Amino acid sequence: MIVRVTQAAGVVLAGGSGSRVGREINKVYLPIAGRPVLRWSLEALAGNPDIGVVVLVTRPQDVEFVTEVVDGIDVEVVSGGDSRQTSELAALRQLAGRINSGEIDTVLIHDGARPLVSPELVAAVLHTAREHGGAIPGLLSEDLALSADGHVWPISDDLVAVQTPQGFLAAPLLAAYEQAAAEGFAGTDTASCIERFTDIEVHWVPGEQRNLKITFGHDLVVAERILESK
Repeated sequence: MIVRVTQAAGVVLAGGSGSRVGREINKVYLPIAGRPVLRWSLEALAGNPDIGVVVLVTRPQDVEFVTEVVDGIDVEVVSGGDSRQTSELAALRQLAGRINSGEIDTVLIHDGARPLVSPELVAAVLHTAREHGGAIPGLLSEDLALSADGHVWPISDDLVAVQTPQGFLAAPLLAAYEQAAAEGFAGTDTASCIERFTDIEVHWVPGEQRNLKITFGHDLVVAERILESK
């Protein structure tokens, strides 16, 4: 009798560029605290004992950097598309056989440019996704609006700044992305496809202030100081 072990999968997206950081190479290959940004992100998912496979989605032109970054980590590398959604679909198709067989039950999708996500947040997203079908981490927005009479008001007490990883049950996630591709639907993020093509109620998980996304040059400095202070 063959006993199949059900595991989760992690997907790390690294298809961006370094334009706003002010560098010529993809920002995720820039170093912080002695390692590339992307290495920290990969290890964050690979280090969770319930995540059995990690898929890295990259740009073909970054192949020279990938070998060094994944050295020593069991990572499956696929080429992404021309948008976040098509890159996510490429990763899901890489996992499709294992999703359809039931080997993979949940998928977490994470930005390669978020190197500071904690093991606790990864575990919380995975637990909530398995329990409810979908989970996204986020922080309550601190954005303010200035009214005509000079008063400052919160834009909304319900606004949430969404982070990653976002986690979803694997089979409905794959089906939703295939349907989105067939219909030409382009969502704003992973959750938007789930909400449009499934009846899954996506749950909010408290995010982390330190789980910042490397977008500008000063973010590299902040991230390095956080890592060096640990």
